[in-house]
Amino acid sequence: MAASVPHLLHQALPQGAVALPQGQWTAACLAEPAAWTALQRALQQRAAAWDLRGLERLDHVGAQLLWNHWGRRWPERIELLPAQRAMLERVARYSCAPPSPRRLGFTELWLGLGRQVLLVLEHLQGLLRLLGQLALDVLRLLRHPRQGPWRDFSGHLYRIGATALPITALVGFLIGVVLAYLVAQQLQLFGADPYIVNLLGISVIRELGPVLAALLIAGRSGSTITAQIGVMRVTEELDAMRVLGIARGFRLVLPRVLALALAMPLLSVWTTLAALVGGMIAADFTLGVSPAYFISALPDAVQASNLTLATAKSVAFGVLVALIGCHFGLRVKPNTESLGQGTTASVVVSITGVILVDALFAVLFRNVGI
Repeated sequence: MAASVPHLLHQALPQGAVALPQGQWTAACLAEPAAWTALQRALQQRAAAWDLRGLERLDHVGAQLLWNHWGRRWPERIELLPAQRAMLERVARYSCAPPSPRRLGFTELWLGLGRQVLLVLEHLQGLLRLLGQLALDVLRLLRHPRQGPWRDFSGHLYRIGATALPITALVGFLIGVVLAYLVAQQLQLFGADPYIVNLLGISVIRELGPVLAALLIAGRSGSTITAQIGVMRVTEELDAMRVLGIARGFRLVLPRVLALALAMPLLSVWTTLAALVGGMIAADFTLGVSPAYFISALPDAVQASNLTLATAKSVAFGVLVALIGCHFGLRVKPNTESLGQGTTASVVVSITGVILVDALFAVLFRNVGI
């Protein structure tokens, strides 16, 4: 064993075992995983006396390790150098015992639940206030369309919609292929190969297309919206807008909501088409259902009301993701930690909200297009 590696030897004497620390008990040497594991194993053995005079070096980290191992009190028999004693006395003087873990009782748990409920209600109140301000901004835009933030709207529409086309098409295509392969295995058992058009058409057009596009945009663009507004909070641009009398809702929230409300239905149709193409190719390979038959049978298998419902859901998804992104962005405090927390919360809440709204649409419109 190298001399610098911290280790512990035990010597058996008539008056009892003596622990002999060896090597360099310093922060750099104790940081080695192998040396730390071996040292922890050696410290489990009991010793009647300690002799620290064989140590090459001892710093505060090594002294703190020994002091904690001794139960924060001096051993009955110990041999050490004056410098080592001064180090250990300094550690014993200024170190404090770690707090004992405290188990939460019923009252603390109940109060914690109440705090979480109040926090959720506070977020809902903020979203409701943001929605009301959005309605007023829309009325202002209708009265004075020339004063609208059309340049911001076009920029957000490009960044949210056009730049998301490749990833949504790729994910939609792969989901269509996977879904077709899974459905084909079950349909072959019953000899119902042509019904793959019905299953793929209903599932992709009505549910998977809009939901997949919304989830991708929630993670991609929802976080971007929160980060953009949050950075404006950190750099005090929001305060400057307030001083200049510029309405934050009209300049920041409205163009993002309009851009997502318009881009989301288009991305939903794009994702749906990619998924249908992937499913059509997989159906041709697995079941022998030709693309010509797939395209001709799709209008009869899926009613047009499903596409209308999917478009309406996509608009709702877009407005929801934009509002949530703007809500958490405006709540960011002027520090980087709050910016990261707000961006993470925005993505999580957006994805959860999309799934909840989709479940609500499924319950309310369960008899439409089926």
